[in-house]
Amino acid sequence: MQNVDLLVIGGGLVGAAIAWGLARSGVKPLVLDGSDLDLRASRANFALVWVQGKGLHAPHYALWSYSSAKIWPTMAAALYEDSGIDVGLIQNGGFTFALADEELEAIQADMECIASETAAHAPIFEVLDRCQTRERLTHVGPDVVGSVYSPADGHVNALRLFHALHAAMIGRGASYRANHKVDAIRPVADGFIVTGDGFSIMSRKIVLAAGLENERLAPMVGLSCPLKRSKGQVLVTEKCKPFLPCLSPTIRQTDEGGVMIGDSEETDSSSIATSSDITAVLASRAIRVFPSLANLSVVRSWTGFRVKTADGVPIYDRSPRHPSAFLVACHSGVTLAANHALVVAPQISASQLSEELSSFSARRFHAEQIA
Repeated sequence: MQNVDLLVIGGGLVGAAIAWGLARSGVKPLVLDGSDLDLRASRANFALVWVQGKGLHAPHYALWSYSSAKIWPTMAAALYEDSGIDVGLIQNGGFTFALADEELEAIQADMECIASETAAHAPIFEVLDRCQTRERLTHVGPDVVGSVYSPADGHVNALRLFHALHAAMIGRGASYRANHKVDAIRPVADGFIVTGDGFSIMSRKIVLAAGLENERLAPMVGLSCPLKRSKGQVLVTEKCKPFLPCLSPTIRQTDEGGVMIGDSEETDSSSIATSSDITAVLASRAIRVFPSLANLSVVRSWTGFRVKTADGVPIYDRSPRHPSAFLVACHSGVTLAANHALVVAPQISASQLSEELSSFSARRFHAEQIA
């Protein structure tokens, strides 16, 4: 049986960010990851550093997302120093487009509610009507009735971010093992015995960052991670010269030239297969926003399952029964990567989550049930 000081279960964007942050804090974790064909959120992420509209009726989440977006440049620079990889961070703001007056009114109401709930500490935003939107973005289609703009939003290159996190954590002394699915975790006096097919590891401290697998693993260490099914589909066009003048949560042109289109959600499917019906809806809406997209061919389409908690808000927890066990679960693995690496990981290294993170504990679900 191998003995290690700290084990991170999960090598996706969340697990890799935590592992890199731990390594920066002087800890050299062992990261156990699953296989490439697992239902990974990282395989279908949209690579947005996005805060606009997040945290409705959850002001702590709105402010947490904003704080991460603000320190993303610091993380990008540190990643480049540790890995030599430029993740292509661009934070020039983003637009949310509306194709009906009722849709624009609903978006505006949500944004105003978030501003009120955070005492105006959330990112600033502008509500633009049809003419104002067209003045800024001459390429938008006639079906766009207006938009909401926030200067705080941005995006990165998804594949380079994943590569950079792994290169940086290994460069800092972390170890990584793929195809090591964890079957069981058994708490013992000095830590935890983690077993899977062909391996058994004793670890003094453990971090669950296994995405969808957290729901199964959490009870083994006295924690809970209630998730809801959320399958999304992404389309990617052929590469072309930069022509999209802006970023939106559903349409973005990558720094390599391809245009990504997404925003679907299926809650009743466990199949990884794509749907031609959803492809048609995504493409149709994107073309209504930017008609010039009709000139491009879709070259790839894939799906993934988001790590969405029961209320959509992240979970950060330390087990009261086994205090050396921690859990991290969230949907916004890219947006929150900076906080995970630079804020949460050092706290885990010190074996103490801050009071700021207490509102993200899964105990909130038990409190709701009691109420």
